[in-house]
This record gives sequence, C-alpha cells and structure tokens, in this order.
Amino acid sequence: MGTFNNRFIYFICLVSAMGGLLFGYDWVVIGGAKPFYEVYFGIDGSPELQGLAMSIALAGCLVGAMVSGSVADRLGRKPLLLLSAFIFLVSAYGTGAFDVFGYFLAARFVGGIAIGIASGLSPMYIAEMAPSHIRGKLVSLNQLTIVLGILGAQIVNYLIAEPMPAGMTVAPADSWNVLQGWRWMFWSAAFPAGLFLVLVFFIPESPRWLAMKGHSGKALKILAEIGGCGYAEAELKAVADADNKKGLSGEGGLRVLFGRPYRLVLWLGIAVAVFQQWCGTNVIFNYAQEIFSDAGYDLGEMLFNIVLTGVTNVIFTFVAIYSVDRLGRKKLMLLGAGGLAVIYAILGTCYRMHVTGFFMIILVVAAIACYAMTLGPVTWVLIAEIFPNKVRAVAVATCTFALWVGSFTLTYTFPLLNSALGSYGTFWIYAAICASGFALFAAKLPETKGKSLEELEKELVKDNEAQIESTVF
Repeated sequence: MGTFNNRFIYFICLVSAMGGLLFGYDWVVIGGAKPFYEVYFGIDGSPELQGLAMSIALAGCLVGAMVSGSVADRLGRKPLLLLSAFIFLVSAYGTGAFDVFGYFLAARFVGGIAIGIASGLSPMYIAEMAPSHIRGKLVSLNQLTIVLGILGAQIVNYLIAEPMPAGMTVAPADSWNVLQGWRWMFWSAAFPAGLFLVLVFFIPESPRWLAMKGHSGKALKILAEIGGCGYAEAELKAVADADNKKGLSGEGGLRVLFGRPYRLVLWLGIAVAVFQQWCGTNVIFNYAQEIFSDAGYDLGEMLFNIVLTGVTNVIFTFVAIYSVDRLGRKKLMLLGAGGLAVIYAILGTCYRMHVTGFFMIILVVAAIACYAMTLGPVTWVLIAEIFPNKVRAVAVATCTFALWVGSFTLTYTFPLLNSALGSYGTFWIYAAICASGFALFAAKLPETKGKSLEELEKELVKDNEAQIESTVF
C-alpha cells in the first residue's frame, strides 16, 4: 500500500461535508426565527400551523431523499451535490423574502429537498472515498459539519436578534425582530450555500461509482491520488470482485434492494435511521422556546441557552470523531440509547415535579452531549457503510427517507404531545423509545469498525444469504 494523501482526502471529504453544514444550518436556523415569524404571520396561537411551519421542510426532505438514490446512480454523486448546493442557495433567499405564509412554507419545502439530498449523499460520498481504517472518523466529519452548522445558525440568530426585555415571552408585533430580524436569520444561510456551490466543482466523482459504470481508468486515477498505485489496484479489484459475485451483478434498484439478499440489512438500516430521530433529541433544537420556557426561562435567556446547547453539540461530536474508530459503532449506539433513556426519565420527572432553573439546563445539555457523541454521528456512519456498492445509493436514500419520516412525525407531534401530556409525559415517551432502541441494538447490531466496504458486504449480505439458503434447503 502507498502512503495516503491525507491533504487530498480531507479536502474532498470536508467539501462534501459542507452538505452537512448546510443541512444543520438550514435545519436549526428556524428555531431562533420561530418566536418572531410566528408573530409576523399571526400563527403564534395555532399549534397546528406552528407544527406545519416547523415540519414542512421535512416533507421536502422526504422528496429529496426519495429521488437522490436513483439520480445518484444515474448521474453520479458530484452532480447531485452541486444540485443540492444550488437549491440551498435559492431557498435561503426565498424563505426570508416572502410576506405570505403560503410562500414561506413553499420556500421551506424547497430547502427541505436540498436537506434530503445532502443528508444521505454527503456521508455516502465520504464513505466511498475514505480508506477503511479512518472511514468512521471521516464520515463523522459530516456530523461535525452538521453540528457546526447548527451552532453557526444559533450564534447568527443570537447576534441578529435585538435584545428582548427581561421577562418577555412573546415578541411585540412592531419590533425589529418580528418585522426584519427573522428574515436575516434565513438569508444568512446563503453565504455557506454559495461557498459550497463553488467548492464542489473542485472535488472528483466517487471512484466506486465510476468503477460500477465501467470507467475503471478514471476510478484508478482517483484512487491512486488517495493512496498510491498499490492501494488503487487493490481497491478496484475488491470492487470488481464484489460486483461480479453470483447474483450481485447489474444495476441496483428498489426491487433489488427489497429482495432477499439485502432485506435484513435494509431493515436494520431503516431501524437505525428512524431511531436517531425518534430518540427525541432534535426537538430540543426545533422547540427550544417551549422546552426552556417550561423550565422557567424567558425569551432572551432562551436564545442564549440555545447557543449553549450548540456549543455542547460541537464539543461532544469531537469526542465521537476520536472514538468511533476506537470503541466501535455498536458500543457508541448502546451508550447513546441507554444514556438518553436515563436522562429523559429524569428530565420528565423534573418537569412533573415543576423543577426549574439551572438543573434543567444541565439535563438538557447532558442529553445533547450524549446524542452528539453517539447516535448523531454513528447513525450516518452505519447507514453509509453497511450496504453493498451495487445498492448503496438507493439503500442510503431509502434509509434517509425513513429517517426524515421519523423526523417529520417527531417534529409534527411534539407540540401536540406537549399540549396533551405536558413536557413530562412527552419525555417519558422518548425515554421508553430509547430503552427499546437499546434492546434492539444489543440483539441485532453488528460491529463494523476497521472493515472495508467489500468485507462488510460479504459479512452482512452474502454470508447472511448463505445462512438463509442452508436453512431453507
């Protein structure tokens, strides 16, 4: 094996991970704008319209995730990254520009399409480019850019918003925050979107996609730039051997994906993806106003507390980056599910007993930390690496689609659950879901660290299929 070109590897992975940066930025910027655009559009008294405004982007995510797999297989990974960057740019301007609530929703929906594309495509591209011994770390860079995007949006929101008087929980309709501030919060996303659009032109196409399309020469050249000629020849041979095995040649698609060789690993990927959302942590970002208000904080304090959660998110994502290839994926997923189950049970009990103040902030920050070092990044690592080359694009797209279905249901139902059951009942539900996830991962989740994508294909698909056939016949 040759010496790895770390500068080149990190450059292409970081550029691709900018899709994660915009995913996080666009996803969370609405949380800081929420108290102001709700007053502007007159929906501050309607939980249904509030839920629609928060979740409409998720409907766009479903569309983006649905089409990204087949398009990435036909056109390649790079053109789709370019498309997502352009859509991010258009959506950032439109969301802040419109004065009609329906148009505002449409712009958020379009932005959701870009999130749906980038959320699955960026980690998949990185997984296909990265050497196996650092694949977990590099795919986790995508999660790092997501949380940096989240923190960036939180800080920008905090800086844009004019200070609110102490004790105020609803912004005045004639304040600058309501008339203009929320617009600039959305417009600020145009700057990273424009940078992403430019930088994508300077990264190569995925060599594994090129090899599957018969462009072995181009694939060999890119792989050689990553790790030298010996590495390139070995990787290309592994790809060819994996694709030429009996029953695994030809084009992949949904019909193939749901067939028997892939069915079990597909359902595992879907379960991991949905659990990442149903564990409940993302409602802390999207509904920070309600969560911190119930904990006894006013509007001005809420914006600062949101930044605190963002800083925690970034710090503990670094912990994940340095541990995912050391401790392994399964241990981190178990730690995340079990840790959140305990934290949410305590948090729900504190809400039930009307505890307020700093201790509630500690619990919320603990939940963010636990998620950031486990479920947040490791989920994307797993769904990017457990599928064979032939069906990876459509499989990752399917899991990402399932993830956004989970996110949509989580985001839309939180205000309804919070209204019907109170914060304590809602977080107890999330605790029960996390406990169920712990049991599932303990029983079914394999360890994938340190294995090439082709080795994982043999272990998770081909050996599994051989066991099924020996059982049947």
